[in-house]
Amino acid sequence: MSDERLDELHRRYAEAKQGGGEARVQKQHEAGKLTARERIEALLDPGSFQEMDALVKHRCRDFGMDDQRIAGDGVVTGHGRIDGRTVMVFAQDFTVFGGSLSETFAAKICKVMDHAMKIGAPVIGLNDSGGARIQEGVVSLAGYADIFLRNTVASGVVPQISLIMGPCAGGAVYSPAITDFTVMVQDTSYMFITGPDVIRAVTHEEVTKEKLGGAMTHNKVSGVAHFAAADDHDAILTARELISFLPSNNMEEPPEKPTEDPEDRASDALNSLVPDNPNQPYDIKKVIKEVVDDGHFFETQEHYAKNIVVGFARLGGKSVGIVANQPAVLAGVLDINASIKGARFVRFCDAFNIPLITFEDVPGFLPGTEQEFGGIILHGAKLLYAYAEATVPKITVITRKAYGGAYCVMASKHIRTDFNFAWPTGEIAVMGSEGAVNIIHRRELKEAGDKADERREELVADYRDKFANPYVAAERGYVDEVIEPAHTRYKLIASLRMLENKRDSTPPKKHGNIPL
Repeated sequence: MSDERLDELHRRYAEAKQGGGEARVQKQHEAGKLTARERIEALLDPGSFQEMDALVKHRCRDFGMDDQRIAGDGVVTGHGRIDGRTVMVFAQDFTVFGGSLSETFAAKICKVMDHAMKIGAPVIGLNDSGGARIQEGVVSLAGYADIFLRNTVASGVVPQISLIMGPCAGGAVYSPAITDFTVMVQDTSYMFITGPDVIRAVTHEEVTKEKLGGAMTHNKVSGVAHFAAADDHDAILTARELISFLPSNNMEEPPEKPTEDPEDRASDALNSLVPDNPNQPYDIKKVIKEVVDDGHFFETQEHYAKNIVVGFARLGGKSVGIVANQPAVLAGVLDINASIKGARFVRFCDAFNIPLITFEDVPGFLPGTEQEFGGIILHGAKLLYAYAEATVPKITVITRKAYGGAYCVMASKHIRTDFNFAWPTGEIAVMGSEGAVNIIHRRELKEAGDKADERREELVADYRDKFANPYVAAERGYVDEVIEPAHTRYKLIASLRMLENKRDSTPPKKHGNIPL
């Protein structure tokens, strides 16, 4: 082979690596952002990236685009490894046409996703794009739809993770919305359907890009995003850690990580964590961290619907998904946002063979017209549906309150939960003692007159002794065992080991009709 041919080969690939050129790369850096290739290099194990379609160019001939044909066409695609495991990846390159999506740009992403489905590997998308390439018209829109279809077909088959590392607007937002987890970078990324200018023209509202669709807006207010990273590097480290808890596809078990944390480690701190006063709050995260391997809990959607806590951890080296009511926020009550947050997480874990551990301390559903008008019935049913549908190993620990319909919803024995434990502080009842007494003994209290308060205290104490405990449920088998809190870790690990070969199924059907 002649040197000229090799020189031509090297020249073309060197050109592709230049992206939009030195000036645009510098501008990207000045904005506090890495380039597409720098992001991929930081994401993947060193030297593992294998690029695909580096020489692809767009085919548009209109609006002077003939003279602007850059190799790679604004997106870097390929495969590599994270902790030695294969992943498919694409990174939109803002230095080339503002990362705008063309027909060929979309085709490159679709090829990556098609490979992911064939080989059973996660897909990680690094998004930094100005949207559809206007010069290409409908073929650009068709490209988005092609991607959306693959996102949908791949859902529940391979994990899909989106990192929003710049603009993501208009139709582009739907791909991240379908994926399993979204990481946003504070101050440099935003997502919205219509931008501030359109909103100003149509509704006369004044709003900034950051307030409308910034990282904290979607992490705290809308719930669209799952993580808020400080910068590009933080976002990439978040994605790498997230992948460490997940299997590569729905046919595999989650990866294991050896630990020196003893399986039978007792935690005496748990014995005194729940206050004697049932109305006094405590932090459920302290319970979680006392129980899991090495005290490490990887929380998702930390800033949204804080009355419920969800995230990943390990028990005996094995990945688990944790759902927990948070008594420190709104007394751990279930509301619309908490129900949606919990349901989404439960369904993800079930799709990818990740056992579910539920820590329950819930006084019920949040009352009020705002919740009822907003559809709390429908949204609460989503969480119920998700738990009932799930066939992975399911274990529940009732730490304190388990009242009313919320008791049923939070992975009760009646919706196919495998093991249900309760601490001695557990209170399993239709409602709290005071509320129950006010209803059951309404007539007696009315007749007591001046002594009503004194009589109410006596009746409440009696009701609490009889029903505000886990033993009535244990007598009926609704609770498998009342355990000493200090031994919770050992009980969970032993139960998970027993459930390793669990097989459960649902009747044959195309799919259920979840109450969306």
